[in-house]
Amino acid sequence: MPNPIRFILALHNHQPIGNFDHVFEQAYEESYRPFLELFERYESLKIALHTSGSLMEWLEANRPEYVERLATLAAAGRVEIIGGAFYEPILAMIPSRDRIGQIARYARWLENRFGTAVRGMWVPERVWEQSFTSDLAEAGAEYTILDDFHFKNAGLTESQLAGHLLTEDEGRTLSVFPGSERLRYLIPFGDVERTIEYLAETAERHPNAIALFGDDGEKFGMWPETHKHVYDDGWLERLFDALADNQDWIHVTTPAEAIDHVPPLGKIYLPDSSYREMTEWALPTEQLVEYERLTHEMEDDPRWEALRGFVRGGFWRNFRVKYPDADDMYTRMMMVSQRLEEAARAGRAGEIVDRARTELYRGQCNCAYWHGAFGGIYLPHLRDAVYRHLIAADNLLEQAAGRPETWVEAVADDFNFDARPEVFLANDKLASLITPNRGGQLVELDVRKIQHNLLATFTRRAEAYHRKILAGSQNAAAACASIHDRVVFKQENLDQRIVYDDHPRKSLVDLFYGDDVTLEAIVSGEAAAGGDFVDGNYEARVRRNPDRIQVQLSREGNAFGVPLKITKGLTLDAGASSLEIAYLLENLPPQRSLHFAVEFNFAGMPVGQRRYFLDTDGNRLGGLDTRLDLSNVDGVSLTDECIGLDVILKASRETHFWTFPVETVSQSEGGFELIHQSVAVIPHWHLTADRGGRWSVTLNMALDTARAENHHVHEVVAAM
Repeated sequence: MPNPIRFILALHNHQPIGNFDHVFEQAYEESYRPFLELFERYESLKIALHTSGSLMEWLEANRPEYVERLATLAAAGRVEIIGGAFYEPILAMIPSRDRIGQIARYARWLENRFGTAVRGMWVPERVWEQSFTSDLAEAGAEYTILDDFHFKNAGLTESQLAGHLLTEDEGRTLSVFPGSERLRYLIPFGDVERTIEYLAETAERHPNAIALFGDDGEKFGMWPETHKHVYDDGWLERLFDALADNQDWIHVTTPAEAIDHVPPLGKIYLPDSSYREMTEWALPTEQLVEYERLTHEMEDDPRWEALRGFVRGGFWRNFRVKYPDADDMYTRMMMVSQRLEEAARAGRAGEIVDRARTELYRGQCNCAYWHGAFGGIYLPHLRDAVYRHLIAADNLLEQAAGRPETWVEAVADDFNFDARPEVFLANDKLASLITPNRGGQLVELDVRKIQHNLLATFTRRAEAYHRKILAGSQNAAAACASIHDRVVFKQENLDQRIVYDDHPRKSLVDLFYGDDVTLEAIVSGEAAAGGDFVDGNYEARVRRNPDRIQVQLSREGNAFGVPLKITKGLTLDAGASSLEIAYLLENLPPQRSLHFAVEFNFAGMPVGQRRYFLDTDGNRLGGLDTRLDLSNVDGVSLTDECIGLDVILKASRETHFWTFPVETVSQSEGGFELIHQSVAVIPHWHLTADRGGRWSVTLNMALDTARAENHHVHEVVAAM
């Protein structure tokens, strides 16, 4: 019989804020429920379970019987409830005050619901920075679980990881468990016998050893092909049988019990890290391609095993550099967090402020802020949900501040931390963020009534995995393989749908094109815009009247070598649900035509029968995925009956309009897929200057939420 070993099965169950209800339901039916039902039969076994707050709230509301069963198992000592930050934010993404607040709030919630002490916490995506130690300890955590990769990055070897260690920051200590990467790949994808052999080998080398598996619970039924493998083919039952049959030397335990009975192996300070794959995904695309090439070349080199411990990828925070759209979300989140902190300092408290804090915490859910093997930031409904909760928090803070019924304001500050000011222009109906130093673009446009950001867009860029799509190779890997090994196409001809953008998919993007450019060339990305206005630095001035504010932006530049000046003004009135956008082009050469375009993008208005274009007479022009090439019209509108919004864009002079859907090709756990991201609407003109070398146009963008308000009234009446 091998030496005894303590074995910890720690599962992390999570569904993000904003995920579709049917996905929650599928995960419950395919993973969470069958796992618990099978586990209940093995009375000698124990597990540790972390369930994110977003998932726990859904379970409490929709499957309370599951939560009751968990409570029964927790009371019997068979399930240790692990805490965490309430709505599963990456801790590196939020301020220290919010880390402590989320962790402490969720621990209280769990202790009240389950009647058991919450001693440990799950670090989302195991993204770790050493300074987190003091925050976790401040919030009441005694331990956390990371990957053995973290410890190896600190210089430890496999032989030094058969237990837990102690770490410290500012005099605060925390126990840290190294989760085994080997077990992450064996469970549930390898033969059960290999897991038992691994435990025996570890026990033989290390007396009084602890081995810990810590990973997603969705691997047990929700990941592709795993439900059949884990349940129908009996993999999990075989694992539980093997653990029960070998309990004379495999002592299945929990992290808290292990801490209570086994002293730490020593002290360690861990570098900034995550699990190995996450550090790779955080690299810039070009560097990731090179990283993959080099590691592939080294696989058969006899030195690779020794060298691998010194190789790691990038830094998680740089996802905000890799994906500027994530940085835009982060900017808005930090604006709300700072407002909430200022409200607290001003002594504002009570139910409204507490609700605002909950909405902020929900808007910090991590999944929409990064991308790896899962869809992440590529999923529009996750981005929409982040903004929905942040806008809801902002609305509540306006209410707590005692705003009048109608108001308007503009604030200039460095909101996105790039050492240059942005302008936040808002009233009681709308909120917008303008970046003078980035082409004078409109990068956020919130419709407060429906808590919707029309600019929760995504800019298409190269991804390392696009090489696989362009190569056209597809395989199902093994019958049940890790998501990291699968190459599956969810639609045909995806290689023909990969397009990269040469400018951000935002609004008020100032472009110049050749006279003969076509819509097809724009859609395919073949048409290159001329000029230096797209991302150039605009000078900004704010002009204020009591009930009207205008942000005026101007830049002298050139288009195809022609020097000219663009001035654009965004005007917002108190109580208005519309923006007036005026353009003035000056210093234009006489008798020289220029092809000028202003690009708008509208997100969160996807494809469907109840989403369509209208002309100014109310005639339908097709769904929002329609490519339109309209000439000499005075406007166009977009209708989304599902969210109850009409976007009406009218021009002061005859205008040509291009429209087309913006789609991405990305990877998710299910394979490579095409995703609708936004609708591009581009008014454009072949302009000729007047005698003074000037040309102007005014665009009015009205955002009508009457459909949503009428729908709300009907719901209230129906409930009476």
